[in-house]
Amino acid sequence: MNRYYIPALGSLYASLDRYMLPMLRIVLGIILIPHGCQKLFGWFGGAGFARFTQIFDGIGYKPGWFWVLLVGLTELVGGLMLIFGFFTRSAALAVVIFMINAVWFTSAKGFFWTAGGSEFSILLLAVALVFMIRGGGECSIDSKMSKEL
Repeated sequence: MNRYYIPALGSLYASLDRYMLPMLRIVLGIILIPHGCQKLFGWFGGAGFARFTQIFDGIGYKPGWFWVLLVGLTELVGGLMLIFGFFTRSAALAVVIFMINAVWFTSAKGFFWTAGGSEFSILLLAVALVFMIRGGGECSIDSKMSKEL
């Protein structure tokens, strides 16, 4: 039995419970998509494909065009897949791999994201790990396609 600080909210918590993991999955996708668009298309103030290719080449990810394409598609397509809960575990796995690399890369700048550190990457890694393990849940295309929840 749950004991709440405000017992009157117990029924509200219970009625919203089934929507919380889907909300988190959708927010993760919404966060990832613009980053992919920055790399692939230069949208949202991004440098675009050609400039990101130079950046990736310059930091040792060669060929840069391949890594920009891979990262950009992971963010864009993976983000869309997470929003819809479509092959959620596969999309989340790609994000987990990407975020492990991002944590490694940003950790040289410390923890805080305001200094370019790793805290944001750690958070995205943890959230993606939840969906890699749990799947898309009952409010997903995955749940309509198979027995997977």
